[in-house]
This record gives sequence, C-alpha cells and structure tokens, in this order.
Amino acid sequence: MAPITDEQVERVRALVASIPPGRVSTYGDIATVAKLSSPRIVGWIMRTDSKDLPWHRVITASGRPAKHLTTTQLELLRAEGVLAEDGKIPLDELRFVFPD
Repeated sequence: MAPITDEQVERVRALVASIPPGRVSTYGDIATVAKLSSPRIVGWIMRTDSKDLPWHRVITASGRPAKHLTTTQLELLRAEGVLAEDGKIPLDELRFVFPD
C-alpha cells in the first residue's frame, strides 16, 4: 500500500463525520468520494484513527459490519434506528449519498 497522507486521513475523517445518524456508508463509497485507490485504505484509516467518529456507520459493501465489530456495531446502529436483517443492513434503504 502506498503511503497515506495526512490530507487523505482528514478527508476520510470528514466524510465519516458527515454520515448522519440512522444512515450508513460503505468503505468503498468513502474511498470513491475521497479519491482513494482502495476501500482497504479507508479501513486502515478507520482502524487507526476513528475513535472520535461515528465509525459504526461505516460497513462493508455486503451490508454487513466488520466481523470483529459485529455485535458492538449493530448495537450502536440499532440505537440510531438502523435495524439489521440477518446481520445485514439494507443498503438500498439506508445508504448515505455524499453531496457532490
């Protein structure tokens, strides 16, 4: 993976912070808007610098939370009115579309 710049980190952080309660986004959606080459970069940034962000609103493209965070993430989403069906968030209903 290429070195990640402070600008990229701050862009991802700003995008995650902008996801409103009751909505979700995917790692891939954020990577696209942030003009990053891979959703994995978003995952790395989230893993290292997201404690003060609504990290629980970022899920995988399949609509599922990260495996190691499933219970906590689904509980936090449920508290915002986001309900999973068989552990999966209905992206077609709840996906946040970032403004241009």
